[in-house]
Amino acid sequence: MHFSDRIQALKISPIRRLIPYADAAKAQGKKVYHLNIGQPDIKTPQGYFDAIHKFTTDTIAYQPSQGILPLREAIANYYQGFGVPFEPDDIYVTCGGSEALSFAVNILCDPGDELLVPEPFYANYNTFTRLSLAKIVPIPTKAETGFHLPPEEVVESLITPRTRAFWVSHPCNPTGVFYTPDEVHMLCRLAKKHDLFVIADEAYREFVYEAGEYMSFGQVEDAHDRVIMIDSVSKRYSVCGARIGWIAIKNKEFNAQVMKLCQGRLSVSEIEQIGVTELYRTTPKSYLQEVNKEYKMRRDVLYKGLKAIDGAVCHEPKGAFYTMVKFPIDSSEKFIIWMLQNFDINGETTMAAPGNGFYADPNKGLDEMRIAYVLKKEDLEKALNILKHAIEAYPGRLAIKA
Repeated sequence: MHFSDRIQALKISPIRRLIPYADAAKAQGKKVYHLNIGQPDIKTPQGYFDAIHKFTTDTIAYQPSQGILPLREAIANYYQGFGVPFEPDDIYVTCGGSEALSFAVNILCDPGDELLVPEPFYANYNTFTRLSLAKIVPIPTKAETGFHLPPEEVVESLITPRTRAFWVSHPCNPTGVFYTPDEVHMLCRLAKKHDLFVIADEAYREFVYEAGEYMSFGQVEDAHDRVIMIDSVSKRYSVCGARIGWIAIKNKEFNAQVMKLCQGRLSVSEIEQIGVTELYRTTPKSYLQEVNKEYKMRRDVLYKGLKAIDGAVCHEPKGAFYTMVKFPIDSSEKFIIWMLQNFDINGETTMAAPGNGFYADPNKGLDEMRIAYVLKKEDLEKALNILKHAIEAYPGRLAIKA
């Protein structure tokens, strides 16, 4: 049988590839605390369910390829509320943020073209890039400096004639960093100078724990025609399974290309769009405020627990609900498998995501793990205690450098 080079170049998700080991641990009667996947446990607002329950029609028909107008109007109103001047015609509803990301890469890149991405980055960026036969060129960042961008001259030195865009997760999955206004302006400035785009993946915008410091790329006034906004309701309103996202930009030429892809996949689910429209119409601001408060508390629990682990190198995450951590171990993947198979405390163990899956080169990040702090406080404390004792007992533990 023949399979394409594109599909064979793809790797199994680092977030999910060790699930069989977790399933085996559960089959043995162990409880597994999942820190490997960003699935919120927060309740979805009731308005979503109310709208779906009220929905009636004689025929489930195709919907406009761009997305239903009431939803696009609701999204535009949301952006205008914090100074991003999107209109409904600038917004194209997609099957989750993932489809929006795939659209952006396919619109911008020919085979061999390059995208500049701060590393480590969301693992599926590798998937979308490889499917387009394009290439990620990493912008190096380090845990020791909180994963912030290097100086402008370093970033600019990575630009080549094949570069098509900067691609940033902001706040960042997997590092938890969000970029300062100076960093946001720097990338937009370089994009203008070198005729590039900025793909701004801002799906975690509401998960920012330092008041008044976050700036959206959409707020840079002289870059509206270059900032490709990627967004989603999955984490914002805890509706990951609804699969509603969008791509937006104030650039008619770009949007004409988006429409080709929207028409190619026909339309997005009508009933899910109706449910999400109601989320934007009726969910009180207090919902997002309470969610933010809860995750800030979990962030604090996580950081305290990680700092108690001898040899752990981490920064305090400022946004999203993830962080990347270096540990004194030979291989995070081996460690996680060992932990699931051989280590527990009172029948309970912990699972995280191997760090190398968040790099362009799978030989990097071997001693790192991405941790998602999506568990309630009591479970998170137990998971971190298990992790601490597991690292102390792990046969592949390395000596801690002075």
